[in-house]
Amino acid sequence: MSPLPTITLHDVRAAIALVDFDCIAAQARMSPQPRGPRPENAGTPPREAGVLALIYPEVDNEIHIVLTRRTETLRGHSGQISFPGGKRDPEDVSFAATALRETCEELGVCDSITIIGELTTFYIPPSHFNVHPTVGYLPHHPTFAPNPDEVAEVFSFALRDLLDERFRFEETREFNGYPVTIPYYEVCGHKVWGATAVMLGELEARLRCILLESA
Repeated sequence: MSPLPTITLHDVRAAIALVDFDCIAAQARMSPQPRGPRPENAGTPPREAGVLALIYPEVDNEIHIVLTRRTETLRGHSGQISFPGGKRDPEDVSFAATALRETCEELGVCDSITIIGELTTFYIPPSHFNVHPTVGYLPHHPTFAPNPDEVAEVFSFALRDLLDERFRFEETREFNGYPVTIPYYEVCGHKVWGATAVMLGELEARLRCILLESA
């Protein structure tokens, strides 16, 4: 197996800026299949949320990406692996503003984060949310002060691990009496699936396009 390339900030910027990119196919690769039905309240507009895919350089100059494990006491998606983020407040001027505010509230990371761009909005049927992912960059290791009411654990992994097939799996689970195939990444001892895996999958696909062009 050939060594994986080191991913630079330039690569990430180029990946986010790609045009004519098939984001639907990229999202589908890590999306549970079949997808759940739209909820009974689907006649109402989905709620809107913003999350932050925060990247930063580690001491070895590898670009890392931050994830959290939600506490078991939270009402929605308790115990799951996610990006920091949450529901958009009326005073938030953009979904990026929502993501930055929530990252400050959840992780205590209130530094000046550079916004690189956005990934594709993803709809989550069970919670009837549109999730808008923002990619942000911090030029140093974040100092985390997680809110214990919301965050049970904060961890990160090297972005290039997304390109390593050894970290990607799938399993079958039963939902509402039907088998569903769940693709997931296994990082730092955690299974990352659902919306978070879908967003990481799009980022992976974008990075692969850039790295193939430069190979």
